[in-house]
Amino acid sequence: MEATFRWGPVTAIAPVAWGTTYFITHRFLPADYPLYGAVIRALPAGLLLLLVRRKRPHGSWWWKSLVLGTMNMGAFFALVYLAAQTLPTSIASTIMATSPIVMMLFAWAALSERPKATHMTGAGIGIGGVCLMLLDGGGTVRASGVLASVMAMVMSSLGYVLAKKWSSDVDVFSLTSWQLVAGGVVLLPVAVATEGSPPTLDGSALLGFSYVTVVATALAFAAWFTGLRHLSAGTVGLIGSLNPMSGVLFGTMVAGETLAVHQICGLALVFLGILSGQPFTARLVTLVRAHRSKHTAHAHDQAECVG
Repeated sequence: MEATFRWGPVTAIAPVAWGTTYFITHRFLPADYPLYGAVIRALPAGLLLLLVRRKRPHGSWWWKSLVLGTMNMGAFFALVYLAAQTLPTSIASTIMATSPIVMMLFAWAALSERPKATHMTGAGIGIGGVCLMLLDGGGTVRASGVLASVMAMVMSSLGYVLAKKWSSDVDVFSLTSWQLVAGGVVLLPVAVATEGSPPTLDGSALLGFSYVTVVATALAFAAWFTGLRHLSAGTVGLIGSLNPMSGVLFGTMVAGETLAVHQICGLALVFLGILSGQPFTARLVTLVRAHRSKHTAHAHDQAECVG
């Protein structure tokens, strides 16, 4: 329980920051350049963290960095970028909201972390909250965007579990920087071959990429992998449900939109789902039940004495 109180807020930095990227990408970053968008996001962030830690991969970490960098960073960023440009934020966020369940299943297979009933219940409540909060029937749904979102969700869920499985002997900054650099390097030649010359960036695009690179990538992924180091995959996956929640709140604050009643209820459900799956919540429920049982037994004994 102490670990959750300590590392839960650190882990939450990641989904809160990621929740803002849909709005930033859609509003400020150039469309039709998903590969360059992913490269510009991943490579500078990885080099920044590499300068901080100054440690290169060693041994098997050369190929592990390549695998994880492709799954968690390179291909993932490109798919998310594509989804943000081709889908309404509501649809993209709802698809990504299913990642806690997929992540738990991968963790069960790879780490023998059997999904807990509280985690599955919390994930179900969270998905319901996201649907209530975001799905309003508006916007055009393109099959390519849906496929990109599903692939990004499945790929990253597996990649996070593999990172947790492999990274016990590596510090978090090195783990994060190696993946970011590898993902950017893998994507760069593909971006050049597919999209030609890089996009021309105006002032707003430069500011958008600066934010996405430093805050929503370097800082966010370092926080995320720190959480995976100290918490179960199920717990981390549920904290990830803050992603769509923060996206809605950020869009509301920046665009001045007003939340409808059903959206407020959806936000409450997402938050309830996150809380219900946390270890300290289960511990509190157990303590309350134990206290009630003890009180009931004491009252029963008193009644027998009176009788």
